[in-house]
Amino acid sequence: MYLTSIFADPERLERLITIAQSSLLPLMKGALYNTIPLTLISFSIGLVIAVLTALARISGIKPLQIIARIYVSIIRGTPLLVQLFIIFYGLPSAGITIDPFPAAVIGFSLNMGAYSSEIIRAAILSIPKGQWEAAYSMGMTYPQAIKRIILPQASRVSIPPLSNSFISLVKDTSLASLILVAEMFRKAQEIAATNYEFLLLYIQAAMLYWVICFGLSLVQGQLERRLDRYIAK
Repeated sequence: MYLTSIFADPERLERLITIAQSSLLPLMKGALYNTIPLTLISFSIGLVIAVLTALARISGIKPLQIIARIYVSIIRGTPLLVQLFIIFYGLPSAGITIDPFPAAVIGFSLNMGAYSSEIIRAAILSIPKGQWEAAYSMGMTYPQAIKRIILPQASRVSIPPLSNSFISLVKDTSLASLILVAEMFRKAQEIAATNYEFLLLYIQAAMLYWVICFGLSLVQGQLERRLDRYIAK
């Protein structure tokens, strides 16, 4: 019905084409200047948090294990949107004001760190016990064994699920629009508010997200095939 009414009205169709063309560049700028940087920064920080959390979980040191468990439990047990609202809208009532982009980075990094820590922890635990014993027999300390033997092997196991998490994070950044970050979906909302073509702008934004994620999935496939060459079957 919607498409029929559009094609039945040449002037409406021409207007939609004009809007789509004029809005493409602002949406791409939103992706280039905010969506992609937000994804890269949050994933990088989250990955560091994930490694530290995973190591704390397997360290055998009770206080560290308890802290790591509580952190993972809280983050995994609460919605990401609520976490972002607490950081951006809630903390100012406690006298802590954070700008939109840093607030989004903090929220996404903490969320990514909690979920990715379970991936990395599982990857570390999948390494045969003999690898640990071999490292210790060579005189390595625990940190040396982790750095030189365990983490390099665990990284190969964890890359596919971490790649999926990265692609999911690209899509999740759309939630940053609700805390005023001018990423791609926020730009779509702002443009739609001026011309009232919400369906067109949201579909256009969705297609751009799909293009980005499709490109990343191709890179992920190439990376996995390259890693398969070094993994014994």
